[in-house]
Amino acid sequence: MPPNTIVILDNGGASMKAGVLHANAPAPPARIVTNAVVRSKGDRATATSSIGTRKKAIWDGLFSDEVLNVNPTLSTLLITEPYFNLPKIQDTLDQFVWEEYEFAGCVRATPASFIPYGQIFGDPAPECMLVIDSGFSFTHVVPLICGRVVWEAVKRLDIGGKLLTNHLTSLVSFRQWNMTEETYVMNHVKEACCYVSQDFGADLEACRLDKTTSNPIVQEYVLPDLTKEKTGRVRHREDMPLDTDTERTEQVLTMGNERFSVPEVIFHPGDIGMEQGGIAETVAASIALLPDDVRGLFWANMALVGGSTKFVGFRERLLSELCSLAPPECEVVLFQSSDAILDAYNGALAFATDSAALFATSTTTRAEYLESGSSAVRRRMGAVGNDWAGGKRLGGYMPEPEEDTAAKGKGKERGIDGTAAAPPGIRGGRGTWTEDNACSPRTRCGHKGTGFRLN
Repeated sequence: MPPNTIVILDNGGASMKAGVLHANAPAPPARIVTNAVVRSKGDRATATSSIGTRKKAIWDGLFSDEVLNVNPTLSTLLITEPYFNLPKIQDTLDQFVWEEYEFAGCVRATPASFIPYGQIFGDPAPECMLVIDSGFSFTHVVPLICGRVVWEAVKRLDIGGKLLTNHLTSLVSFRQWNMTEETYVMNHVKEACCYVSQDFGADLEACRLDKTTSNPIVQEYVLPDLTKEKTGRVRHREDMPLDTDTERTEQVLTMGNERFSVPEVIFHPGDIGMEQGGIAETVAASIALLPDDVRGLFWANMALVGGSTKFVGFRERLLSELCSLAPPECEVVLFQSSDAILDAYNGALAFATDSAALFATSTTTRAEYLESGSSAVRRRMGAVGNDWAGGKRLGGYMPEPEEDTAAKGKGKERGIDGTAAAPPGIRGGRGTWTEDNACSPRTRCGHKGTGFRLN
């Protein structure tokens, strides 16, 4: 039996979303902690250390009395890991969990693996879903069937929040102030000012013709003085000072086409010389690798998660582009929660509370690790379909992409709903759907905990 205390940790690249779940206690809200070791500019760095040492310093602070206040030896850790995490890195993580901190048990899986247990799709969740996870480092398109990741169809776009922040920093530093050493400030500028344009050409022409603040696209961002405030603020036209003395004491970034040209990179990576398709083309390529008979279910059940999907206009623009790529007979539905950065944490929290039996099956104890090492963890992950490297694949199939799916049509756009479930006996690709009792208990299978899998 796992301990009564469960530590939930969405270990993101930019921030960690963490909470402690106690027995017979209400679900804890997520605490967002920066995933970094920081120091003031005045402090001299006298030595460098390995990534593992820095990670220990971060976790020491996270598990301390000032933040989570947990005793690892009496707790089970539920943690997210990167997609396609290398086995050597997984081994190092296991050593941290059981040898350094001596957790009593651990469950690790990718963020998308927990999405079916959250509320982004409603209850019950569909059997077939596509998670578009755009985070700090990358954007992943992850299809799931019955709560299991179809690894053969997972696609990655090498664009995330870090690249967008760096791109904005380069633009501003070349055109206005040198901000190359102010990543924290520029990240806030990106979050406060940038949006996704619904008509890139028209907005670009509007900024070319009118570069003044009378243009509704143009904004002014007042940089912080770093003594009273750490981040700046967006100054609207009605808030501009009437006297020139106030203007001289403030450093201002004028944000014109930078506001929409930076997020545009996610849709057109070629703008910065990347030889990759945009996010809409990546989604279509992922669905093309799935069995033909169930592709419509994935077009109708897509979810946006991750901090880089929070730009104003992101969902509307992506939905418009997906409709142009989807087959004409398919309905295109794109779900998004009110705070996409917490979806993985909320899903993991629901997995620990609402699916106790599956959580216990997925948990590797410290005794099992000490006896068999990381292979014990991989066996557990493979049993629930979360191990891409050495676990049991979802039928081990690799359907060939069909050219006709790349033909551009006009998919049907509709609101959020969700009805159809995969019926037994359908065929698609190289697999056959058969009844299985290992699917998620929350999926819409209608068979009292059973579902369907590919053989």
